Amino acid sequence: MTASQPLETDQLEEILQAYRGQKGAVIPVLQKAQKIYGYLPEEVLQRIARGMRVPISRIYGVATFYSQFYLTRRGRHVVRQCDGTACHVRGAQRLVEQLERDLDIPAGGTTGDMMFTIEEVNCVGACALGPLVIIDGDYHGNMTSGALQKVVKKIRKAEGEN
Repeated sequence: MTASQPLETDQLEEILQAYRGQKGAVIPVLQKAQKIYGYLPEEVLQRIARGMRVPISRIYGVATFYSQFYLTRRGRHVVRQCDGTACHVRGAQRLVEQLERDLDIPAGGTTGDMMFTIEEVNCVGACALGPLVIIDGDYHGNMTSGALQKVVKKIRKAEGEN
């Protein structure tokens, strides 16, 4: 879905019909909507509020409270840098800085071509592997700046970039 395309809502309407009138259904509806769109655009939040007959403030409150929900588009490849204590003391910040330089975006940002998103996350419970980078769900432990550059380069090459 791009900004210029109209929002396809058939699947969303099916979800809203399935959950209409159910108490406590906001989270599963948001999860299913995010699975469809990849994030939760404003129009989707508005439709969910109307469809569930819940104030938009409540929908927005849930969507912003839980870190599993995203209100902005994310890249096709999400690079998560663990910044828990063990990773932090083993150089996690250097890896974030490397990513920011290589991708020319700040942590929390997405490249203009929508290829990469950088996220700094709290401890993921793999402290022995620190510093740890998770790329598209794959764990890369004991990461170094050079190794991280190679992984990013490999992804770019697979996508047809140099």
